[in-house]
Amino acid sequence: MPGERLDAEWVRSWREQADAALTKLMQSFLPTHGFPPGHNAVTLATDDSHQATDALVDLTPIPSDLTTLYWVISEASLPDVDNGYFIHSPATAAEHFREYGPAPIDGESIALVFASDGGGHLFAIGDSGQVWKSTTASWFDDFEVAASSLQEFLEQLGRRIANQP
Repeated sequence: MPGERLDAEWVRSWREQADAALTKLMQSFLPTHGFPPGHNAVTLATDDSHQATDALVDLTPIPSDLTTLYWVISEASLPDVDNGYFIHSPATAAEHFREYGPAPIDGESIALVFASDGGGHLFAIGDSGQVWKSTTASWFDDFEVAASSLQEFLEQLGRRIANQP
């Protein structure tokens, strides 16, 4: 699907599927793991997060797929999926951009960090539309391709949620 833009309806459907999978996961988590789960949620966008998305767009050019994502969901906190996954809010992405700048990825004029995992690895989306993952828990080390598009990244994340024991 490279070249195709992320569709807001697709993101809404992905969020509903992820929410259903999270509900199932939370019901079985304590008996499976022996301790209660953390707060796992994919949060719908609000007027405040829309304003934060607009502010992020004003701050730096961001890929349109990220704008589409933020127009539907504001963030995701999934501490109990694998070692944890977190889609940062647009306000957090802007704060990190102001503090650290774009991720240093060759061939991408702007690569914006928008997510992380529980191990401190960062996920950035470049103007190519590809999603990159840091090879270490650092803003300044190498990044490698994690997904060919934001949709593929979300599909991978959805499978991780659904397949979590």
